[in-house]
Amino acid sequence: MEKKRALITGVTGMVGSHMVDFLLENTDWDIWGACRWRSPLDNLRHLMGRINARDRLFLTDFELRDTISMIRMVEEVKPDYVFHLAAQSYPKTSFTAPLDTLDTNIMGTARLLEALRPLGDGPVIHVCASSEVFGRVPAEKLPIDEECTFHPASPYAISKVGTDLVGRYYAEAYGMRVMTTRMFTHTGPRRGDVFAESTFAKQIAMIEAGIIPPVVKTGNLKSMRTWADVRDAVRAYYLLVTKDPQPGAYYNIGGTFSCTVEDMLHHLLSLSTVKDIRVETDPGRVRPIDADLQVPNTAKFRAHTGWEPVIAFEKTMADLLEYWRDAIRSGRVYPNR
Repeated sequence: MEKKRALITGVTGMVGSHMVDFLLENTDWDIWGACRWRSPLDNLRHLMGRINARDRLFLTDFELRDTISMIRMVEEVKPDYVFHLAAQSYPKTSFTAPLDTLDTNIMGTARLLEALRPLGDGPVIHVCASSEVFGRVPAEKLPIDEECTFHPASPYAISKVGTDLVGRYYAEAYGMRVMTTRMFTHTGPRRGDVFAESTFAKQIAMIEAGIIPPVVKTGNLKSMRTWADVRDAVRAYYLLVTKDPQPGAYYNIGGTFSCTVEDMLHHLLSLSTVKDIRVETDPGRVRPIDADLQVPNTAKFRAHTGWEPVIAFEKTMADLLEYWRDAIRSGRVYPNR
């Protein structure tokens, strides 16, 4: 029997690269990673000897804003499973580049699904939306379930509302096996330094190395987040597409540990070898509007798949800080944030 093929868009990102790691270890599938030709491969450097070497891992070029590249990619791969993880994923950037964000995320998803549509109900497709679709939720509405009203608080969040609805539309209108997730905050090693917890960890690691003064610059610290480890997240995505997949279904997924961004920062500071680090607010790091309460109800997904997060918040943060320490030791870091 021919081996199954998985297609991962955004394979060079944090989630995409961890998805590769999980599938290589836990399946016998051939894995095709789709990325832009200019995307850095840092997150896949531990797999460089396997890429395009007839060892289950292949890279192919694509561009979310180029329909032809999508069609060629799908014709080349003919996937059985699709994990659509590629996006302009940073909310703050979306305030300065709203049109690019909307086109990349909404139309990019539509282009991909159009390219996949000739395959009918063959591939099982995961479209990754975001918990940001819920935006500013009043405390009395917590925890947030799947039927909570969308109230997006950034162009990025608006783009993910569109992504969510496009995915569900293709399932309903064309009978495609598309499922949508609204993943709450997830982090860990390889997290981009544009995100709060990762830029804090990076700054702490640079302080420890004597690269910058002992000051961590921050944005809004009062938002409440529920934290999950990226390694738990990719296991959830695998179960989504393999455990009785339900076309058109949509799920909230997230961790079980909630705290403010400020509490998260203080935990990272407690792990540092430098004990006199100051904290300063940088107005340039503050969003014009923020989704300030993000606490999920994940009962629907857990009941369907049996998934539970198993990696503790403390390990996630320790591993994230160690990731940046290692990056600095190996010379892979520029002190830009």
